[in-house]
Amino acid sequence: MRACVLPVATTLRTASRTVRHFAASACLPRDKNVAVVGGGAAGFYAAARLLAKTKNVNVDVFEQLPTPYGLVRFGVAPDHPEVKNCTTKFDQVSGSPRVRYFGNVQVGSQQLGLDRLCSAYDGVVLSYGASEDRRLGIPGEDGENGRVGVIPARRFVAWYNGLPEAQGLRVDLESYDKVVIVGHGNVALDCARILLTDPADLATTDITANALETLRNSKVRHVEMVGRRGPLQVAFTTKELREMTKIPDMDFICDRELVAAECSKWAEWLDASRSLKRMMDLLMKHTVGEGRRQKKSFTLSFLKSPVEVVYDQPGAEESAEAPPQRIRFEVNRLEGAVDAARAVGTGAFVDIPCGMVLRSIGYVSTPLAGAPFNKRRKIIPNIAGRVTDDSGELVSGLYAAGWVKRGPVGVIATTMQDAYRTADAVIMDISNGHIGNDSDTGRSRDAVDQMLDSSGVLETCVTNAQWKRLDAHETEAGIKTGKSREKVTDIDRMLSIIRSE
Repeated sequence: MRACVLPVATTLRTASRTVRHFAASACLPRDKNVAVVGGGAAGFYAAARLLAKTKNVNVDVFEQLPTPYGLVRFGVAPDHPEVKNCTTKFDQVSGSPRVRYFGNVQVGSQQLGLDRLCSAYDGVVLSYGASEDRRLGIPGEDGENGRVGVIPARRFVAWYNGLPEAQGLRVDLESYDKVVIVGHGNVALDCARILLTDPADLATTDITANALETLRNSKVRHVEMVGRRGPLQVAFTTKELREMTKIPDMDFICDRELVAAECSKWAEWLDASRSLKRMMDLLMKHTVGEGRRQKKSFTLSFLKSPVEVVYDQPGAEESAEAPPQRIRFEVNRLEGAVDAARAVGTGAFVDIPCGMVLRSIGYVSTPLAGAPFNKRRKIIPNIAGRVTDDSGELVSGLYAAGWVKRGPVGVIATTMQDAYRTADAVIMDISNGHIGNDSDTGRSRDAVDQMLDSSGVLETCVTNAQWKRLDAHETEAGIKTGKSREKVTDIDRMLSIIRSE
């Protein structure tokens, strides 16, 4: 609703008398406009909360890719379709007349700077996630003499899930039968599970056709997942670990003596943590100890920190079976309380040969041009979702949600609650008059559209209706091959399908 100025004087006639009201001016409440930067789970949950808790707030969602959903589309494992059910809610949000989707738009670019967004909207929510990964910082990590080096697990996941920018990744699963994964989180387990699962069991999922073919030709039969601390400090969940135990014809290997010793040492503390106790019981129940009996094996290795990736193995010229590389670890011991244990190097080293190394030690967010950024914590500085500048002062009308707000931790449900809290802060600020002044017609819906038109966004963006055209295409292509979806992995082809009549 556009703001409207009433006449200086109005007359109200009643049955008994005439009453004249005088005022310099008055404004009817206008609709408020909020921009959400990032079309992943955090962005859509923030939009959903704004819709549910208000009646006069419009939301525009901006996403740099043509497709929405972020890591729900490109990060969730293909054999976890139930996790992607949240897209049903996101579809309901984007189908609201109060919500518009602008895909293929990069905020912070020359076309659409953050300053223009902030000047046009009553509030801007930054929810663009974490698009980079933490590095090991060891020699050989970046490869040498044509070697790939250590591959980010984030990029490997993006490769098999169809993220366009990851499709050029060199994934060698045929040079040797072993892959080492550095990290003890859920993403590391996802990678291990995909590498060791029978490709036939993935054939009906939305894994990309290229990834499925690569896995069919894979010689990888052994995956070792290495962490710097012990079994009581792992970051993965029992649910994810249990899935690994269900892979047929595979040995599950870990140091039973270490697990038993740690459980005995910290028995009282462990009794208070039921979920972790169940996980330790699971390890003791399914591990077979060292030694390969089956054709496939999954090894959980503890108390090792990577120090170097070594190439050009001795004897490589004489043997075609020689591993292309090995990763050297320093053996650790733990110091301190169980819930704050530090890994301390012992000076002893061990080498693990392998055909590929993945690092899975966490994601990090990157700065957005024009927005404050904490370089040490790799997040946008904020107080309960309200963005602060370098001096700690609140930046009026600017908010953060999701991983870029709190760091890359938690599952989708965690992101939902976090996004709700940020949206509640926006609603509170509108209610208190801190943002969304009714007399500010420069932030009306018409003013927003004029800004988007003048910046060229309306010519290049992908709307929700156009994205649905690609969605239908992928679903139909999947049906033809017996899959839930066949993702298009090239942006030019995406746009061709999206803009076809």
